[in-house]
Amino acid sequence: MARVLTLAAAQLGPIQKAEPREEAVGRMVRLMERAHRRGAEAVVFPELALTTFFPRWYEEDVTAADRWFETALPSPATAPLFEAAKRLGLGFHLGHAEKTPDGRRFNTAVYVHPSGEVVLKYRKVHLPGHAEYDPLRTVQHLEKRFFEVGDLGFPVVRAPVGGQQANLGLLICNDRRWPEAWRVLGLQQVELVMLGYNTPSLNMDGRGFEAHHLRVFHSHLSVQAGCYQNACFAASVAKAGTEDGHELFGHSIIVNPQGEIMAQATSWDDELIVADCDLDMCRLGRETIFDFARHRRPEHYGRITAQAGSEAPPVWAPGERRRDAAE
Repeated sequence: MARVLTLAAAQLGPIQKAEPREEAVGRMVRLMERAHRRGAEAVVFPELALTTFFPRWYEEDVTAADRWFETALPSPATAPLFEAAKRLGLGFHLGHAEKTPDGRRFNTAVYVHPSGEVVLKYRKVHLPGHAEYDPLRTVQHLEKRFFEVGDLGFPVVRAPVGGQQANLGLLICNDRRWPEAWRVLGLQQVELVMLGYNTPSLNMDGRGFEAHHLRVFHSHLSVQAGCYQNACFAASVAKAGTEDGHELFGHSIIVNPQGEIMAQATSWDDELIVADCDLDMCRLGRETIFDFARHRRPEHYGRITAQAGSEAPPVWAPGERRRDAAE
């Protein structure tokens, strides 16, 4: 019998700096209601879904950015999401900025059961950008200033998602570009990855030009490869449109374990896409090409965890015998 989960990806249009949380939450509740009418059992919202992407603005005093952070879930502003989940019988994924009771700050995502219980929490590991003001950038990307590296690893939990028990994992934005993150989830037999992002249409690093269409291609490529190589589904969900004068490229997708895009957003606004995900599709890859127990060779992968930066290889010299040359 098929294990079909009807999954919704709820792309958000821009959230301007002046837009209060209550207004953004109202938009999200309306998307949840639409998801329910379309038969969805769980809905995935983007990274930092409650506010504008605030790391684009430098603050000398990091605490000046605390207005963008949540100190508890639910809060008065986010309570309507939890109430809607219970009323509609919908689980939901929420990306938000988290400030802990001891003052630590993380870029965080949670999956919430319709009962209001947090099933799984993840804190972003691969923080892009920089920590200090960069005068070469036309737009700052200060995640390394405002957030700590996540301290929860890459957990997977088997839990009810809609009417199915699913092996659930979470990633956030830049994590999708790192195959190590996907593989750690895959080694836990993940079946569904929920992933939110806020990605600008232009690379503001100032070290070269990356075409607009390639920004979207690279995003999709990373998710499709992650799903294929780890035999899982993913909902990769964006904030989109011109936010405080800065363009986010959107293009939210739902991808299957063959790496195929099942559904894709086509606007830069609040938009809902829905797909039926048969979780049993994960078995083919996991039991054949990517049967890890039979085919992985971790004894040869030590360099992946032994070093962070790349190292130049040895230089070949004419007449030098290779170490593996036959005697």
